[in-house]
Amino acid sequence: MTAFKVVIPARYASSRLPGKPLLELAGRPMIAHVCEQALQAGAEAVVVATDDERIGAAAETAGVTAILTDTAHASGTERIQEVVRRMGWREDEIVVNWQGDEPLLAPELVHHLAESLAGHPRAVMATLATPATAEEVFSPHAVKVVMDNDGCALYFSRAPIPWCRDGFAQSPPRVPDEIHWRHIGVYAYRAGLLHRYVNWSPAPLEKVEALEQLRVLWQGEKIFVVTVSHAPEAGVDTPADISRVADRLREREAENANRGAR
Repeated sequence: MTAFKVVIPARYASSRLPGKPLLELAGRPMIAHVCEQALQAGAEAVVVATDDERIGAAAETAGVTAILTDTAHASGTERIQEVVRRMGWREDEIVVNWQGDEPLLAPELVHHLAESLAGHPRAVMATLATPATAEEVFSPHAVKVVMDNDGCALYFSRAPIPWCRDGFAQSPPRVPDEIHWRHIGVYAYRAGLLHRYVNWSPAPLEKVEALEQLRVLWQGEKIFVVTVSHAPEAGVDTPADISRVADRLREREAENANRGAR
């Protein structure tokens, strides 16, 4: 059985939803729902990395250790690296980044991601991808990824990659099946990568695409891509997401209650 850790970066500040991890969903703070899901993934440890004591308190009430991290971090990756360093985890430890606004992410998927990274020793990082729809292929809001023969990422882009020369020349464009993949931003890392990552300067391609995983490829490291048939349910990114996610959480709690009553 693969041993791994889960770190949940959860900052208070958010341009669209300030205090997002503390939003009440189905009667409890969002971060509590995330913690409860993460505890079911089979990780050796689950830690919330936050810049706010209120978020930390909500996480600990849900049964998860919370660490107050530096408020100056520019990304969740930097916040996770601080936790790894302070916890003294080994460089070969597998650490999964479970975002604090993803209460619907399936524990089984996170476990599978960690196992996939463990099974590919040449890779320092693993992530997810799902078949892209024709609309997603041409949308700059959907990140695409192309892989090599071993399933490792060659490149991530907001552009429609690979460019289907003949198919895209048609009107309307023809998008071939099983060649375009949409990236899903869930990550597992080997802890040693995180220590190197925070000391690397942002890569030129990373700046142009606004995709921080390109920093890893720029340095010649391998990212294994786990392909899944369906994307995980989206979390809370905008005010419009709140009622959808809250309804789904209530449905899940009702399903669990019915299962327990049998």
